[in-house]
Amino acid sequence: MRLASLTDRYLARLITMPLVGTLVVAAMLLVLDKMLRLFDFVASEGGPVSVVWKMLANMIPEYLSLGIPIGLMLGILLAFRRLALSSELDVLRALGVGYGRLLKVPYMFAIALAALNLAIVGFVQPYARYAYEGLRFELRSGALGASIKVGEFTRLGSRMTLRVEQSRDSGRDLSGIFVMTETRDGKSLAVTAERGTFMATDDPDVIILRLSNGTLVHDAPGFRTPRVLSFVGHDLPIDLPKMEAFRQRGGRDLEMTMPELVMTARDPETPQQTRNELRANFHFRLVEVATMFLLPLLAVALAIPPKRSTSSLGVFLSIVMLVTQHKINEYGEALGALGRVDPLISLWVPFLGFAGLTWWMYYTIAFVPGGQPIGALERWAAKAGKALKRWWPFGRRLEAAA
Repeated sequence: MRLASLTDRYLARLITMPLVGTLVVAAMLLVLDKMLRLFDFVASEGGPVSVVWKMLANMIPEYLSLGIPIGLMLGILLAFRRLALSSELDVLRALGVGYGRLLKVPYMFAIALAALNLAIVGFVQPYARYAYEGLRFELRSGALGASIKVGEFTRLGSRMTLRVEQSRDSGRDLSGIFVMTETRDGKSLAVTAERGTFMATDDPDVIILRLSNGTLVHDAPGFRTPRVLSFVGHDLPIDLPKMEAFRQRGGRDLEMTMPELVMTARDPETPQQTRNELRANFHFRLVEVATMFLLPLLAVALAIPPKRSTSSLGVFLSIVMLVTQHKINEYGEALGALGRVDPLISLWVPFLGFAGLTWWMYYTIAFVPGGQPIGALERWAAKAGKALKRWWPFGRRLEAAA
């Protein structure tokens, strides 16, 4: 009993480090990739840089839902691979500790992380996705205080155009200003000024552009010639464009929690196409979580290389299989959303096939004497590696030196 307890703690330590490391690295890679695109998007919309960090924070739940299965898989796989390469696995099995007993700790991790992932994809991620889309909407509509783009003509409403040469102090101090306004009755006003500053008013829908040292040209259908006026100071009121309210949450299936998906799909007033999309997304989330219960078996099957071998083919193959399964699920969701195939078939039949393959691989490594589920691939990879060394000039030199 004490041996089992010590073994469990030892396995837990072996799994925790690669699991946490993989999760952090995967999340950081996804965040860095998204960060570059968000900086470009925010800069093109003229929004404040601080909004990038808010948008990234709302993407973290989605990245965690993708990284947790990979971290679980690699954590268990690398732990058992270390046991196998150090012959500790052989010692434990000689002492009567079978694979079923060794899987106790991995399944404790799998159950806990599957529950966490279900909470993320079922409840946290929909709210985070809605907040992310809300920030995108506010950036596009200018509700986040988008700055005037220097050197470009900026439309303020439907009848005013503004251009500035320089902007300082976060847009509060402008220089080299040109403003052109038009009214519905044909009147126009063109203003150039050396400097300008935006001033707030009591009316939240109106701001004042206070101009200094400029020229004003006023034209109207009744004027023979435009009127020209030089000024030292002039206040130009600007009507802020009306901001369209952002839609309510739930406009898309990714913004619905899992209970909301079920209730909306069962609503008789929901269109059939929308019902298909909701059902497909619901089953997609369930399949993604259910797949995590297969990962301990798959990780053990791929972690143990053949005797007298240190091949890492299983590590590579585990990532390929997990990514392939995820892409098959996405394709099954797309088919279910189109209504061509029922989601119960397009998503759960591939899952059962993956489960059958996983069980066969685990059964081979655990119960077949000398069994190696990827033995043929291991032998092929070894032969390919030797051939590559002989073909590669550097490899030939090493072989000759040996």
